[in-house]
Formats: sequence, structure tokens, C-alpha cells
Amino acid sequence: MTTHSQIPQTTLDKQVETGSAGARPQRRRSLRRNTWWEIIPAALGILWLLFSIYPVIYMLFTSLRKLSNLYTDTPWSFPSSPTLENYANVLTNGFFTYFVNTLFVTVISVFVILVVSLLAAYAISQVRNPFTQGVFNLFLLGLAIPLQATIIPIYAIISDMHLYDSLFALILPSIAFGIPLSILVLVTYIRDIPNELHSSMLLDGAGHARILWSLVLPLSRPAIITVIIYETIQVWNSYLFPLVLTQSQSVAVLPLSLATFKGQFTTNVPAILADVFLSAVPIILLYIFGRRQLLGGLVAGFSK
Repeated sequence: MTTHSQIPQTTLDKQVETGSAGARPQRRRSLRRNTWWEIIPAALGILWLLFSIYPVIYMLFTSLRKLSNLYTDTPWSFPSSPTLENYANVLTNGFFTYFVNTLFVTVISVFVILVVSLLAAYAISQVRNPFTQGVFNLFLLGLAIPLQATIIPIYAIISDMHLYDSLFALILPSIAFGIPLSILVLVTYIRDIPNELHSSMLLDGAGHARILWSLVLPLSRPAIITVIIYETIQVWNSYLFPLVLTQSQSVAVLPLSLATFKGQFTTNVPAILADVFLSAVPIILLYIFGRRQLLGGLVAGFSK
């Protein structure tokens, strides 16, 4: 048997060099493969960012143009003579009234949706029996009902309740159509909370109110923020309910304010886009500050 000491040093050096030379191309191919797997998603992400941000940039640039330069300037370029007169026009045509009305309807609606959905989701998640499952299925059935198909019955109900042409005429339908999806998101997330934590708090003598406040509420923050952002967008941008259930200028909301800049024969496109941009700023800021929790809430339930 040949020992290590009997092998000439030159032979060992050749074997080391041969092994290193063979491993080097393989390592290089592996690094190249890993680099491509990193570059492709990054390139697709940048492409998607360009597609997503272009409408916002176009809206901003157009809102800074004069109406006379709308068709002479290049659409995707910065305005040749930027102006803020469109924003001044929007602000002096009742924008603050529309904004306050929209804010009031959105805050009240989202708050009620969140409270009702959180309580219902906690009960459905913790009490497992045919009754709660039937209630859950009934809420899910609400997702299959299109809003447009119910506008005439809603109009009749709101009129019978003497709420027509008021802000509460917008709040009640918004709550009704916002609860089903919110319950679905919260139930899916609350069911992922370990049962051991719930059982240990029960053994310590905690009631359901304490468990909901100290355990469920902190651990469900991503789902709660998801509900807040999604429902805020839905209520803030709602157009059909304000169009059918209100008619006075004093209770008009932001989506209806766009008609202010549309005449019988002309349409002030830069002013409309200035109005849209100002209306979208709160939603954009809300998304920026809550995007991490929003992604966490959207993937709720996939761990099981």
C-alpha cells in the first residue's frame, strides 16, 4: 500500500491543480446562474415599477399644463410652461368641502367595518360549531353579490329611512359591502394564531375581551392594516353610491367633484387631473406607510 509520504510532491501538486482547475469553471457557472436568478426578478420589478408609476407621472405633468398647451406639448414630457392655476382652480371650487365630506364618510365607514369584522372574525375563529360556520358562509355569500345589482333596493331602503341626500346614505351601504371581505381576511389571519396562546390566557383567568385586546389585536396588526387600507380605497373612490344617493352640493364627495370641470362642450382635462391628483395623495401616503403590513395581511392563511 502506498502511503502519503511515498507519493512524490509534484504528483500531489498536479492533483491539487487539476482539482482546482476543474472546480473553478463549475463554481463560475454556479455564480453565473445565481446572478441571472437575481437579475431577472430585479429587471421585471423595475419594468413593473415603470408601468405603475407612469400614470401618476402623466397625471402630475398634465395637471401642471395650461389648457391651451394640452394638445401641443408632448404628453409624456414635462410641461413647456408649467403653472399651478389648475390647482388654484380646484381649491377655489369647493375642494375642501368635498374633501371633508369624503373624509367623514371614509373614517366612519372604515371604523365600523373594522370593529364589526374583528368581533365577528374572533367569534367565528374561536367558536367552532355549525352555527358560526353558517354565519361565516352567509358573510362569504355577500362577496358574490355585485354592488350594481343592489343599487335600486338600496335606493328604496335609504329613501324609506329618510336618509336620502345625506352623508349617512353613503355610510350604511359602504359598511354593508365592506364587512364580508374584511371578515374573510381577519378570520384567515386569526386562525393562524397558535391555540396554545389562547388556552394559556384562558387558564390564567382572562376573558374574551382581554384576549381580544391583548392577544388577537397585536398579532393581527398586518390583517387589520390590510382591511383599513383596502376599505379606505373602496370608500374613498366610491362613485356609484354618491351618484345615486345624493344630489346636493353640500354633501358631494371627491369623485363627484370631477363633474365641476366638465361643461357641455368642453372639458378642462388639466383641472380634472389636478383634482384627481389631490384626491389620490392621502391614499398614496396611506399605502406607503402601510405597505409592509398590507403584504403580510394579503398572504394570511397560506402558512396552513
